[in-house]
Order: sequence, then C-alpha cells, then structure tokens
Amino acid sequence: MPMRGSPRLLFSAGPPGYCPDDMIGPDIFHRDFAPTPFWWEAYRPRADELVEVPREARVAIVGGGYAGLSAALELTRHGIDAVVLEANELGFGASTRNGGAVSGGVNVGKSFSGKTIEVAPDRAGRMLSDAADAFTLIDRLIDDEKIDCGWEKIRPVCRGLDQEAFRCAVAPGRTAQRVGPIRRLHGAPRPTARGRSPATIILAGMIVERSGKLHPALYYKGLLEACRRRAIAVCARAAVTGLTRAGSGWRVETARGAVSAGDVVIATNGYTGSLTPALRRRIVPIASHIIATEELPPDLAQSLIPKGRTLSDTRRVLCYYRMSPDGRRMVFGGRARFTQVDARVSAAILHRYMVDRFPQLRGIKITHSWTGNTAFTLDALPHMGRRDDLHYCLGCNGSGIAMMTYLGWQTARKIAGIANYACSFDTEEFPDHPLYSGNPWFLPAVGGYYRLRDRLDRLLA
Repeated sequence: MPMRGSPRLLFSAGPPGYCPDDMIGPDIFHRDFAPTPFWWEAYRPRADELVEVPREARVAIVGGGYAGLSAALELTRHGIDAVVLEANELGFGASTRNGGAVSGGVNVGKSFSGKTIEVAPDRAGRMLSDAADAFTLIDRLIDDEKIDCGWEKIRPVCRGLDQEAFRCAVAPGRTAQRVGPIRRLHGAPRPTARGRSPATIILAGMIVERSGKLHPALYYKGLLEACRRRAIAVCARAAVTGLTRAGSGWRVETARGAVSAGDVVIATNGYTGSLTPALRRRIVPIASHIIATEELPPDLAQSLIPKGRTLSDTRRVLCYYRMSPDGRRMVFGGRARFTQVDARVSAAILHRYMVDRFPQLRGIKITHSWTGNTAFTLDALPHMGRRDDLHYCLGCNGSGIAMMTYLGWQTARKIAGIANYACSFDTEEFPDHPLYSGNPWFLPAVGGYYRLRDRLDRLLA
C-alpha cells in the first residue's frame, strides 16, 4: 500500500498493487527462493509422533493456534483436562505465518465496510483496557514459560495519512505521538527527520506505546512446549469432522477417532469452516501476504529502520514491515491480494510496495514469500462467547498474537468459573449479514474498491 507523495511519480507504472502477470520476472527472486514462511527456518510445523486422540476430555478445543494452546494452558492451571484438535501440522496456520508485530490496541468504532459504528464510551474504554491486558498477558506468558522468541517491547511508528485514524488511535489506554508532516524526500535516500525511517514517502506518523515484536513461530513453539510440559494432548492431523450432542456434553468426531467432552471451544479464527456454519458466516477470512528479502549488507540493513521499530500504514490496503529478529532482512507484508494467490504473484506486488518505501532495496532479491489467513469480523472487533452451546474465540482483525492468546485465556477462565471480570469482547452481539454465508466471493471487488479509494486520497492530497 504505497503512501501519499507525488502521484505522478508513484503512478507512472500503474495504480497501487498493479502488477500484470507478464511483468513478473525472475530478477527479484533469489536462487534459493521458497514459497514458505521465513519463520519456518526456525520452527517448521510438524506432526512429530502423532499424539493419540483421547476418548474423553473435560474440554475439547478445535484449533491448535495461539487461542487453542492458550486456552488449554489456562484450563490445565485450574485442574481441567483439555485436548487440542488441530486439522494440520502443529502451527500450520497463521500462528506461524504472521508478521510478528504485537499490538495492545483494538479497532473501536470501525467496521468491515469502513462505516463508523457508534460504541458507548464506557464499553469503548473497557475494550481498550482489555486490549492493553492482552499485551500484558503476552509479556507474562513469555516470561513465565521462558519462551525464547526474540520478544522486544518497543514503540512502533505507524506511518499514516488518514487523519481519522489518528484521532481514533489516540484514545484512553493508547498513548500516541504524532510525527510530521514530513515532506517527500528527493534525490538519494537519506534518514528523515528525527532519525526515522529512510523511506521516501512519509507525510505523518505516530508512535504507539504498548507494542512489541517477536518471532511468531518461536512464540508458537514456546506455547506448544509449555502444553507438552503439562502433558496436554495436542493432536495434529485430527481434523474435526462432526459435533453432536451427547447428553449434557458433546461427541467430537475427528479424522483419528472420537472424543467425548463436556465443553467444546471453537478457536479456528481465519480457518473457520463448514463445521460451524453459524460462526463461519460471521468471519471473513482475508489473506495476508508477506515476503522476506535476502540478507542485506550490514550498513544497509542498519539504515532502514534505525530504531528497530515495526511499521504499518493506515491505508485501507494495509502494509506492515519490520526487520527480521537478527536485523539482517526486511520482512514486508500486506494485502497484495485479499485472497490466496501464487506466492510469486504476491511477492512481485509486495516487492514493488517495498521499493516504493525503500528505494535503496531496488535490486535486492526475495528468498521467501507466503500467505496466511487473518479473520475479520463485520464490526472489526474480536469476539468470544457461546453460541449453540459451543464456546468460541474468533476474530483477530489483524492483531492475532495478543488478541487470540487473550481470548483463549479468557475463554478458559470462563469455563473454569473463576473469571471475576466480564470481558468486554464476551457479548451476545456477533453480527452477521443475510447475504454472507462464509464464502468471501466479494473480496476481489472489495480490494479493488479500497485501492481506488486509497488512490483518490493520494491524488487529492
């Protein structure tokens, strides 16, 4: 998502995201290019020796991502046995595919359509407070479980142009400092004012406190190892194929046998499917694409983001970027497309976005390109609760590391009956739409519309 600047220069090669297939050449791809996450170099999702699906468990958790593992850990701490049922290898989904930025914030008053939703001030305050607690939970979990995942609490700069986004972000519980305006730089790239990024196009920005970054796959690995230390059954390749009531509990059919459970938690997020149609039509899975560059010359790498922050745009078509934990590569993500596409197609688009911001990376090759699903809700809020007697924790809306960990933890405490606070995300309100059944066929059109709106905003700037 290119930022505002000189429209003539930026649009000489086509609108944002424009990248015809015949323009995708091999020159941007490293000889060792792999269409897999860079994070998998440190931890690759695997099944290992398959853990047998137990016949009984007090709680069955469908989905083995951050939320599922977090819920299982908290349940076990309160003496409740749980089984985690994962359809693929452990960590196959977005838990090991995201960008690794950790936010202590939440979207309040926004919606999937872009319209503003009125939220009562007291509830908005509670949501912001809970989102801050989600960040604190991450910090505590990493410390308690001694998870080695490159965790850094930092102040990321959000370089944005949408003035309403600035207004909404600066709210109780979130401290922000606006930076700018900073004019477009001409000539050879050089560090911008105040030592910030040497990207060529910056109009304004803000520093958001209570944020951080980590290695997402190693964080997942740490949660998984914590579960194993407590002998929690985390079952890979155990796709749930059926849920039926059995007395006061449930019979959960999986690809590797059935388990009887008193409660069931749906923690499938961006991979919610036909097993739970009522929840599926409340989740819009949107593909988020990421690339990683080859190792950069040390002086170049150190000059890109001098203070090691994570950065993101506030455009409708989001881009976000950071340096790898070792500081040697650029990891650059965004909505190259809103749906799944070939890794080389999304890589070419993201490479163009990256060079728009960091022209000194022109000629740098890509070693990894990958995609994961993030789960959006129609009101842009995370949700937990109970529907059809099934517990659920869904809807990260792009802040999955902290929020899904937190929702899993809160759901476990609710089941254990020890929660002394009603989580603000635990409500009966979980909007759907009569024309949406869970098949996001409209996403290409939405993506095109958002790109057009972003382009118009820039032309009018």
